[in-house]
Amino acid sequence: MMIDAVKYPILTEKSMRLIDSNQYTFDMDDRLTKTQIKQIVQELFKVSVVAVNTHRPPRKKRRVGTRQGFKSSYKRVIITVKAGETIELIPS
Repeated sequence: MMIDAVKYPILTEKSMRLIDSNQYTFDMDDRLTKTQIKQIVQELFKVSVVAVNTHRPPRKKRRVGTRQGFKSSYKRVIITVKAGETIELIPS
């Protein structure tokens, strides 16, 4: 269940700049609370989490033929890790 909660890491220019200050960005299930997110990240990546910042971006419209709908919602999470610890996003 834990691995399903973390949808994927975000690898944009801004998120790559945040990695220098020990902050990592993920998209997660929108039903999770900050304390649950902190526990999941600590267990999955074996790091000490200092802070968890979350926000829900607005849903985007999608159209297939004549039908219109929305993409599923998600929660964008910025996790601050203790200095000296890292999360390996791209396996080497």
